[in-house]
Amino acid sequence: MTEQRNVCVMYAELVGGERLAALLSETEAGHAVERSMNRVERVVEGQGGTLLRRASDEICVAFDRCDGAVLAANEMIDRVASLPPVRGVRLGIRIGMHYGTMEEDSPPAGEALAVAMRLAGMAQSGQALISGATVLLLSAGSRQYVREGGEHGLSVEGFEWPVYALAGRAGTATSIPPAARVSQRLRVRHQDEIHLVEELRPILLLGREMGNDIVVIDPRTSRQHARIERRRDGFFVVDQSTNGTFIANEGGGEQCIRGGEVMLAGQGRIGCGFSAMETERDLVFYEIV
Repeated sequence: MTEQRNVCVMYAELVGGERLAALLSETEAGHAVERSMNRVERVVEGQGGTLLRRASDEICVAFDRCDGAVLAANEMIDRVASLPPVRGVRLGIRIGMHYGTMEEDSPPAGEALAVAMRLAGMAQSGQALISGATVLLLSAGSRQYVREGGEHGLSVEGFEWPVYALAGRAGTATSIPPAARVSQRLRVRHQDEIHLVEELRPILLLGREMGNDIVVIDPRTSRQHARIERRRDGFFVVDQSTNGTFIANEGGGEQCIRGGEVMLAGQGRIGCGFSAMETERDLVFYEIV
């Protein structure tokens, strides 16, 4: 007899891959899709999800806590959206989440997965739909991410419970009122590459693993080392590494953060696992412009 357990299941799939395939070679289109999927997998790992199935443009994940699924969904949408368009095509992701029964089988099966896939199929690009059964299990802090739409949520034919859409992560550029938006941009340089952190690209990922926006190959750098976020009140470096992130500002002072964050000002240098005062080809230079 097949064992069953209750779990929160997320099903996510990329949108736009077919358009890319029509414009690019199979290799080029596959590389763009894989880069997005690498980011999605990193979110799963960071939020403690269990990978159930992974295909070229879709993923199925189990979370013990519904809160983790909600945080992961918002971060996935942000990370995929922050990638630059390829030949004018911007990839997106659509997500469905449901708490229910899951069979301890391979391949994965069960009510939770079937409902999550249905919800993802109804979602628009850049949208996550979550079942009412899942919302009931969210903490008060996580419920703030559920889009306001009345107590009863969205009425969807064929569903016995309401469906809700996530409203995005608080504190990121996607949730800033237009009147309060940051008008500045952050220019980030690493070797010969220059990136801009701005409204259309509010997150920049740094680390040793391929799939980061900035790949730092120094052995002291963690695979998923840090990220730079554009928020309402400025630009922040968020450390998620083993050896810490070092920031040296234009005045000459340096600070190291481990598991924390710091707001950037003016211009300076960032060392991923090593001092920003060193003469290193892998230093990251930043400047608010």
